[in-house]
Amino acid sequence: QVQLVEAGGGTVQAGDSLRLSCATSGLVLSNYAMGWFRQAPGKEREFVATINWSGSSTYYADSVKGRFTISRDNAKNTVYLQMNSLKPEDTAVYYCAGGLSIMGTSRAEYPYWGQGTQVTVSS
Repeated sequence: QVQLVEAGGGTVQAGDSLRLSCATSGLVLSNYAMGWFRQAPGKEREFVATINWSGSSTYYADSVKGRFTISRDNAKNTVYLQMNSLKPEDTAVYYCAGGLSIMGTSRAEYPYWGQGTQVTVSS
């Protein structure tokens, strides 16, 4: 049974940093590209970042480029999202996702999802 469990969310002020983690089990993490998505209240779930199986390639949404960094540690079965210079518009539930596509940016490319972790950024 594949499980993805996010952690590290919380409430911070604008300009602060947070690091999200996604602990995986039930899959060989090195076989999967991993992604982070987010969903704000009343909005569609949107792509944030993705990383290939080895960690050598990454891709970001324009809205987070230069502020967020996705990384992975296959030996620890964990994926991370370092979020710096947070803005109120980053407030959302953040989801970790796993898929076999090479760094997909659409939800349909990720069959495995975590339950999400809330990030709230106050101004």
